[in-house]
Amino acid sequence: MNDLGQDLELRLVRYFTAVAEHRTFARAAAELHVAQPALSRQIQRLEKRLGARLLDRIPQGTRLTPAGKAFLPQAQALLQAALQAELTVRDQAALDRLTIGYAEDLVITPAVRELRHRHPAAEITTRHLSCRDIGALSDGRVDVLVARSPLPLAAADIRTTVLYEEPRMLVVPVGHPLAGRASVTSEELDAFPEAPCAYEMPGWTTYRLLGADVPMVESYEDKLELVAGGQAIAVLPIGDRRTTLRPDLVTVPLDNAPTSKVIIVSRKDDPNPMIRNFRLTAKSVLTKQTA
Repeated sequence: MNDLGQDLELRLVRYFTAVAEHRTFARAAAELHVAQPALSRQIQRLEKRLGARLLDRIPQGTRLTPAGKAFLPQAQALLQAALQAELTVRDQAALDRLTIGYAEDLVITPAVRELRHRHPAAEITTRHLSCRDIGALSDGRVDVLVARSPLPLAAADIRTTVLYEEPRMLVVPVGHPLAGRASVTSEELDAFPEAPCAYEMPGWTTYRLLGADVPMVESYEDKLELVAGGQAIAVLPIGDRRTTLRPDLVTVPLDNAPTSKVIIVSRKDDPNPMIRNFRLTAKSVLTKQTA
C-alpha cells in the first residue's frame, strides 16, 4: 500500500493555484503575503512531492507545463472540497451550541441539567439577565430566553412558548393594613386608596401611596426598598421567592388577578435545532417542578 496523496499539503496546493492563476510569482506572493523566494521554494517542494514540473518560468512570468495543466483543476477541486468540509464542521458545531438566558429570579437548572444529559456533545451555557438585558436575545448574546411576560420585544421577531403560569401575590411592608389578610382580591386592591405607579417589570406591578414623593427606580432591590419603607406596595408572581429574604416584607395571596406567564422566547426562524430541544426539555422538566 503506497502513501500517494497522504502527505500532500493543502498550503502547497494553494500556493500553486495562486501562481497558476496570476501567472507570476510576484503577484501570487503579494496575494499570499509571503516572500517571493519562499514561494518559489514551496512550489519546488510540491513539484518534488508530485515528481513532475508544474510551472515553467518565461520572460512574461510563468506558464503551466502539461502536468501543471492537468493538475490545476484537480488542485482547485481539492481546495474547494477542503473549504466545504471546514464549513460543514463549523455549521455543525454551531448547531450543537446553545446559550440560554434566564431573567431575574427564574431557576432553569433542572432543564439545563437534563438538556446536557440528553445532548452530551453539545456546548450549553447559561447567562443570567436583569430586566434591562432582555435585548440580549435580539443582539445574539443568547439563543433562547426564559423570562416572564410581557417583554419589550416585537412579536413579529420572536417565537414564544408559554412554559407555565403562576398566581400573583401582594407584597406589603410589615404593619401594613393588608399584611394580616389570608388573601386579597383584585377588586379590594383596586379599591384601596393607592394609585398606580409607572414602575413596571415583567410580572411586576408596583403601586405607590397617594401623595408620596417616590423617585423613579429601575432595579428590583430598589423597588423592594420602596415597599419595605412604606412608600409603595407591589404585586409579584407567587413564584418569586426573593421577597422572603427580607423580614420587613409580608406576602399575601392575590385572588382573581391575571396570572403571570413564564415564557420561552427565541428569534423567529432561528434554525438552531438545540432551541427546539431546549423547549421540549423545559416543558417536560420545569413544568413538573412547578406543578
